[in-house]
Amino acid sequence: MIYNGIWKNNPALVQLLGLCPLLAVTSTVVNAIGLGLATLVVLIGANIAVSLIRNYVTDAVRLPAFVMIIASFVTSIELIMQAYTYELYQILGIFIPLIVTNCAILGRADSFAARNPVIPSALDGLMMGLGFMAVLVILGAMRELIGQGTLFSDMQLLLGDVAVNWKIEVFTDYPDVLFAILPPGAFIGLGLLIALKNSWDEKAKERAEKNKANTEAVDRRVRVTG
Repeated sequence: MIYNGIWKNNPALVQLLGLCPLLAVTSTVVNAIGLGLATLVVLIGANIAVSLIRNYVTDAVRLPAFVMIIASFVTSIELIMQAYTYELYQILGIFIPLIVTNCAILGRADSFAARNPVIPSALDGLMMGLGFMAVLVILGAMRELIGQGTLFSDMQLLLGDVAVNWKIEVFTDYPDVLFAILPPGAFIGLGLLIALKNSWDEKAKERAEKNKANTEAVDRRVRVTG
């Protein structure tokens, strides 16, 4: 389940779900972490709630009920962000309430949580959320680094005064590359991540097939000499 959520069946890189917020708000690491944490909490909470009521909800109202549950968690996250991280909430804007329409959340609720007990459902939500958040953060780091030459800029928006000095100037006197911060940069960055994952998986598959062939050859030699 861990490998499935973070790598093999990653919501962003494999299922290509939740691309609208992923491409829109990953201009910096702090934006990516903020949206990633919000999505992670909603995924875990929705999976737990759906698993708890799975035996009491009929098919006729299943999807509307799941959407209401997800919307309740998203509204709670909105209120918390408005109270404690208001500036970050303003930056993320409409993409926080749009978590309700994230197909990754509704998909996991319907395909997994509605058919499994609470603990596996919570773990599934955690792993899928971490997989989605990892892609957000990596893409955000890529775009911030290429676009501004920095990392962890404005982290105080999420963590408060303790993170005021967390900004890292990777390149001094860096000419900002606006293209990386704009939507085209997000599309290209995501495409590169998908290509890297596919290449890694293909090489891993080739290595596994080669090792299997070598093992079978050794077994045949052992049987012949034995």
